[in-house]
Amino acid sequence: MKNDPRTHGLWELSAPPAPLTSRLAGDLSAEVVIVGAGFTGLSAALHLAEAGRDVIVLEGEEIGFGGSGRNVGLVNAGMWVMPDELPAALGETHGERLLTMLGNAPRAVFDLVEKHGIECEVERRGTLHCAVGEKGLAELRDRARQWQARGAPVRLLEAGEAAAKIGTNAYSGALLDERAGTVQPLAYARGLATAAIAAGARVFTGSPVVSAEEGDPWGLRTAAGSARGRQVVLATNAYTSHVWSGIRQALVRLPYFNMATTPLPEALRRSILPERQGASDTEEVLSSFRFDRAGRLVFGSVGALRGTGTGIHRNWGRRAMTRLFPQLKGIGFEQEWYGQIGMTENSLPRFHKPALNVLSFSGYNGRGIAPGTVFGRTLAELILGKIAEEDLPLPVTSVTPAPNRMAREAWYEIGSQLYHATRARF
Repeated sequence: MKNDPRTHGLWELSAPPAPLTSRLAGDLSAEVVIVGAGFTGLSAALHLAEAGRDVIVLEGEEIGFGGSGRNVGLVNAGMWVMPDELPAALGETHGERLLTMLGNAPRAVFDLVEKHGIECEVERRGTLHCAVGEKGLAELRDRARQWQARGAPVRLLEAGEAAAKIGTNAYSGALLDERAGTVQPLAYARGLATAAIAAGARVFTGSPVVSAEEGDPWGLRTAAGSARGRQVVLATNAYTSHVWSGIRQALVRLPYFNMATTPLPEALRRSILPERQGASDTEEVLSSFRFDRAGRLVFGSVGALRGTGTGIHRNWGRRAMTRLFPQLKGIGFEQEWYGQIGMTENSLPRFHKPALNVLSFSGYNGRGIAPGTVFGRTLAELILGKIAEEDLPLPVTSVTPAPNRMAREAWYEIGSQLYHATRARF
């Protein structure tokens, strides 16, 4: 996208075409105007349109341009925060409600894929959270115990069984979460857009909002037109523009890159992740790896592929991949891309009401596919009157700047380069 192969890499290469859209021209109105055509915005648009509401979606670039079209594609259940910590952080009611919603969120994704026939390379084989050393294994034992106490189908694998499922002896164990899986994320976003348009939503791309006039209705102006609506949904997360600068300033952006090999021969494919789970590890500077349907291994970690980071992260990727899987020595990467993750202080998402009749979920902390889908549905249910604000899985949070945001963002980028320049894998 934007003539830059490092924005979406493999996902743009292999995704089905996006539905036909155009720039907003002229002055239009709708009941609801949604800003952002990622998982949250498109899920909200789809559910609202299916309920008969008149919806306009304004996307500044293309469908799935932000984090929705750049991520690893792991459809995870829950957040990085330990399950028992959510009630402590949010209160018993909101904490348990959020755990239930996010625990069931992968199923909501898979149900939408099936219902609308979305071609997005879906794999419902679970995910593997891989333990690095005894510390990592202790963390996963605790996580398994907490989820199992809530009836979740998760299972701790000791080193031998983990090695058989991952294809390497490098890890001390792994947590298998059978609720989860993988998708081709840009294809999923485009599929949501196609379904939303079929249901009656009007989606405009290349239409960044340049100003917003508060009122009843709101007036959102683009370069060539405007959209008016009584209700506004901000679904832009880490890619929020200056018009809603408070949302952007409340998040610390963390860069994450992915690199994809050429399609591997069948014998090599069978030796790595033979059951096709997606995987990530317990390192502080975490890594992830998975296959796409054509047999490419997608390998990623924290960092931005720009400036000195490009060479450092690329070289680390080759070293790390072959340290894990020596049989891949000599295999190169044919695609590389990166994006930004919106991080919050407590690693939990936020529900904001920046102004009257403006709603926003943001801060997915690297787990946007399933939460974005169900939070978009939740916003639709709130607007439709199916639920009240007190029924939401998150309390209203004031929009306040993240402490030391710019310094922390710079450290994430520089620190990841220092880390990858000096390490292979363990």
